[in-house]
Amino acid sequence: MEYSKLISVSGMSGLFELVTSKNDGAIATSLENNNTQFISSRAHQFSHLESIEVYTTHENVFLAEVFIEMGKSKEALPNEKDPKAVTAYFKKVFPKMDFDRVYGSDMKKMVKWYAQLLQHKVEPTLPEVDENDAEA
Repeated sequence: MEYSKLISVSGMSGLFELVTSKNDGAIATSLENNNTQFISSRAHQFSHLESIEVYTTHENVFLAEVFIEMGKSKEALPNEKDPKAVTAYFKKVFPKMDFDRVYGSDMKKMVKWYAQLLQHKVEPTLPEVDENDAEA
């Protein structure tokens, strides 16, 4: 399983591995229960994990960068249902996060998603930057 094939689906819990996309949606496998299903693009929005950015006190960073810092940390993952513990965790692990603009629900998702990545042994990777775009 590759990090670049993982998606988040609005209105659905957890992460999904994109199997194939169609004109009217996608076929994806849930990392939570391993069910493969068709997900309609009329009812849901899809976000590739590698394209999601997180607000920081400076420039936005890719979600993978947050996951990489979480992996380097010696801190234990907090219980995702405890908002104070989740916020305290990110203040230690990723202090440059903009806590005024990143909602508690988003931090809960990050903890849940990171736990799923660990469970499936998926290594977060930063998207490759095109050299022409970097120069601009």
